[in-house]
Amino acid sequence: MDDKYDIGIIGGGPGGYVAAIRGAQLKRRVVLFERDEVGGICMNYGCIPTKYLLNQTNIFRNLKENKNIEGKFEAFKCNWKRIQEEKRKTVKKLVKGVEFLLKKNSVNVVKGKALLRSKNNIEISCEEGKKIFKTDKIILATGSRPAELPFMKIDRKNIITSREALELENIPRKLIIVGAGSIGIEMGTIFQRLGTDVSILEIMPTILPGSERDITFRMERVLKIQGLKIFTQMRIEECFIKDGNIYLKGTCLKDQKAFNFNADKVLLATGRRPNSEDLKEALPKLDLDEKGFIKVNSRLETNVPGIYAIGDLIGGKLLAHKASHEGIAASENASGLINTMSYDALPMAVFSEPEFSSVGLTEDGAKERGIIVKTGLFPLQANGRALTMGSIEGAVKIIADEKEKIVGAHILANNASGLIAEMTLAIEKGMTLQDVSSSIHIHPTLSESIMEAALNAQGKAIHIIN
Repeated sequence: MDDKYDIGIIGGGPGGYVAAIRGAQLKRRVVLFERDEVGGICMNYGCIPTKYLLNQTNIFRNLKENKNIEGKFEAFKCNWKRIQEEKRKTVKKLVKGVEFLLKKNSVNVVKGKALLRSKNNIEISCEEGKKIFKTDKIILATGSRPAELPFMKIDRKNIITSREALELENIPRKLIIVGAGSIGIEMGTIFQRLGTDVSILEIMPTILPGSERDITFRMERVLKIQGLKIFTQMRIEECFIKDGNIYLKGTCLKDQKAFNFNADKVLLATGRRPNSEDLKEALPKLDLDEKGFIKVNSRLETNVPGIYAIGDLIGGKLLAHKASHEGIAASENASGLINTMSYDALPMAVFSEPEFSSVGLTEDGAKERGIIVKTGLFPLQANGRALTMGSIEGAVKIIADEKEKIVGAHILANNASGLIAEMTLAIEKGMTLQDVSSSIHIHPTLSESIMEAALNAQGKAIHIIN
């Protein structure tokens, strides 16, 4: 039996390593168990490498489409091999940074497969064999993995996930992406810019199902103009490989007509499943829902006192920043403090061009709750900064209740992921339309569109007709 720790954390992704650092800050002895690389899927094979590739391919796209640049563009091309090398260097730098922080905070990082053996015991299988670590409290942060379809199994060669797509040695000629969520749109954007013929198939009526329809309608139109082929209400019924091509057959639910697509690769982006298989057999027994997500209370504690769970493992929106904040809350609760999670002001973003970002309720979602809504919409065509950037395909929409308290915001614009922070704070602090519209926004900036959308909801917008 090794020395006893105050907090044992299984999983070193964004939630796990943040929980470890916060626990160490609270003067707790912390041990972090990670099977692969610290930083988890997000840092090593997800968020960070995806955004690197999005940035590099966007530079290429802007150069190609800028009407003010003369000369033969044919001489330019993306050096895919070098981009991949630089991407790996960027990821490695971030991972090393996290490892440095863990070390400086005296967190003991143990590599290997960790299993929950009792309320206070964690078994680790590593090169030296099996060891048991005793901990006072435990935080589970084992994350998730891509979901499969019954007739479309991931083989990592023909049917791939975003992880394999990010490591492709050669750019595919034709790519089918199944699923028009954030992963599907971002991966489609990357490869379309590189010259791949990309088709995105989505079974729901719109891209980004559940998002604000006014904004996603505009977004879908822009993505199609850029060259992405997007098909909604497409029910795939058959998948097979013939002569090196992958074929997908099914029915379009709009008109009940059959379809037949083929490509070099098929990227499956239809959601994720929790990594909870090992926990199903754990002792003591943990409560899981029908999809395998662990049930927790507002303090992120499971049905077993002293055992907490965070991140993708507990469901909800599967976002790295959600997991990080849950890691902080779980560590504080495990240390004797009180921190309850609220998801009313949980932002999300899709890093396409323009970006889409959202926080709080959609207009339909607000109405379903019985809220008498006030909405403000401001198109970027009327924003000076958007005009100077040549990026006017976007809008800001704000939703408020009858007392003008802001309950939702949705942005399609360059740097929407940064702009949404103002609205996240507004919802978190219970601010009103007047609070936002009366605050001074720098001119010329895209943030003025937020002010104007709030003014529009009040019938007082300056730069559009109310």
